[in-house]
Amino acid sequence: MNIDLIVVGKTDSREVDALVEIYSRRISFYTKFSITYLPDIKNTKKLSEAQQKSAEGEAILRQVSDGDRLVLLDEHGEERRSVEFAEWLQKRMNSGVRRLVFVIGGPYGFSDAVYDRADELISLSKMTFSHQIVRAIFTEQLYRGFSIIRNEPYHHE
Repeated sequence: MNIDLIVVGKTDSREVDALVEIYSRRISFYTKFSITYLPDIKNTKKLSEAQQKSAEGEAILRQVSDGDRLVLLDEHGEERRSVEFAEWLQKRMNSGVRRLVFVIGGPYGFSDAVYDRADELISLSKMTFSHQIVRAIFTEQLYRGFSIIRNEPYHHE
């Protein structure tokens, strides 16, 4: 199974980039993993929130194929403990899904078209995080999930 993470925009934080890179390398020991950085939408001051979400949504959906399982990281999604996320991940791997696509949207979330296409929504917390720091949090949790599946000593229960 291939796992792809799609994110909207670049981060201006070297620290966030460094963490994402560390966990991306670790994830790659378990599965094929890639991150697609979609460019920031231009002239956002002239766009409404809905127009910005729509433009980002079109860019996101261009990256997704029919057979992909699309999972949005969204505050309205289902929360899971790390062990439960690992079990969820294992089930997806066993299901024969060829490409599992996670998406971190822009600052306003997702367009209706992206929600309509999504197979699942996952929330990382009831707290609100910047869409940039979520990149580091999520890649760490994905790595943690694989370490739990492999019964490695990274996670302590």
